Amino acid sequence: MKEVKIKANKMSQKQWFNFILELNIIKKAWKPYGVDIQLQGSGIKKIINLGTKVNEYNKKDRRRGKKLEQDQGF
Repeated sequence: MKEVKIKANKMSQKQWFNFILELNIIKKAWKPYGVDIQLQGSGIKKIINLGTKVNEYNKKDRRRGKKLEQDQGF
């Protein structure tokens, strides 16, 4: 087992969120080659769960929106 520890200074919350999601992409890309990468840290599971959802919020908002009336013309 090999281990790497990363410390990031002066990183905004948005940059940290994107950084974790990119590490998750690397994890998924290396899995078919037999490499098991584990990401550990506070809030990482929550970041990955929020960042990998596919359009769940947009679909709900569109369906609850007001229906448009048909244009009557002039």
